[in-house]
Amino acid sequence: MKALRFYAPEDVRLEDVPEPECGPDEVKLKVKACSTCGTDVKIFYNGHQNITPPATMGHEIAGEVVEVGANVSGWTPGDRAQVIAAVPCGECYECKKGWMAVCQNQTSVGYQYDGGFADYIIIPRQVLRVDGLNRIPDNVGYDEASAAEPFACAINAQELLGIEEGDTVVVFGAGPIGCMHIRIARGVHRCGPVYLVDVNADRLKMSADAVQPEETIDGSQVDVVDRVMELTGGRGADVIITATAANITQEQAIAMAARNGRISFFGGLPKTNPTITCDSNVVHYRQLHIHGANGSAPEHNKRALEYISTGQVPVKDLITEHIPLDRVLDAFSIVKAGEAIKVTVVP
Repeated sequence: MKALRFYAPEDVRLEDVPEPECGPDEVKLKVKACSTCGTDVKIFYNGHQNITPPATMGHEIAGEVVEVGANVSGWTPGDRAQVIAAVPCGECYECKKGWMAVCQNQTSVGYQYDGGFADYIIIPRQVLRVDGLNRIPDNVGYDEASAAEPFACAINAQELLGIEEGDTVVVFGAGPIGCMHIRIARGVHRCGPVYLVDVNADRLKMSADAVQPEETIDGSQVDVVDRVMELTGGRGADVIITATAANITQEQAIAMAARNGRISFFGGLPKTNPTITCDSNVVHYRQLHIHGANGSAPEHNKRALEYISTGQVPVKDLITEHIPLDRVLDAFSIVKAGEAIKVTVVP
């Protein structure tokens, strides 16, 4: 079969590998869709500490069950399934507290386990043990189901923010995850006006056409903080989500937050430059709440599929490119250039 294998930064190869065999505690899927994200691009250029080469990449996966191990119950060939990416251990202090998104022993599909840029994938017992293989509702396509994984990460972040009806929301980053954040804030939490910020005018327009924010703000052309203050009558935004890996957006988020404002540092910063300047008095006197957000728990994936199925948070129109597996390397260049909202690889 074909699989995209990571050997070293910028040494990523689509090659023929043996089709994997299903063990007694595993499930084998024929991959039907594996979506891409900015993390894939980072791995392509920089590698990752949890990847031991050679390894098959891809962690936003949906497929059809083709084989079920002898010790596995509840699944049969032909079932449609979505796979979690972040795999909690289920046993550590955090997991037992219900904080599976921050499991201290977390492993990941596409990192420690071979991923979904391939014709077939084995779902290991570690995923099945934490109920991480999810049934895809009949009215949800494989491409939509593959988008449930990043969607789940956004759900996790917004749970921490306590978004209330009518809140003013600012989202930094006009990529697919920024669009999902807008859809969740509106469709689930019924927020008020939403302002979308980016420094790429073409990407801003493409995403704005899809999610229709009240206003887009081009950070390369205007002072973002001043504009948000102007739009809010000087009060600032109730909720700010930085869905981008830019230090300045985190600093701007603090500066533009309203009293009792909630901020999500959703996008991680480069490891070579992970610090920001924070006016602690602003945090103190405005009583700000700053949250990290890291991945998701299995339950968030289930909820994402439910929101997609009910139409509460649609994602179909956010998938603007479908790429066959033999052109998978093109998907990385498209994502890096911001030429599509969401790119899905279809083996």
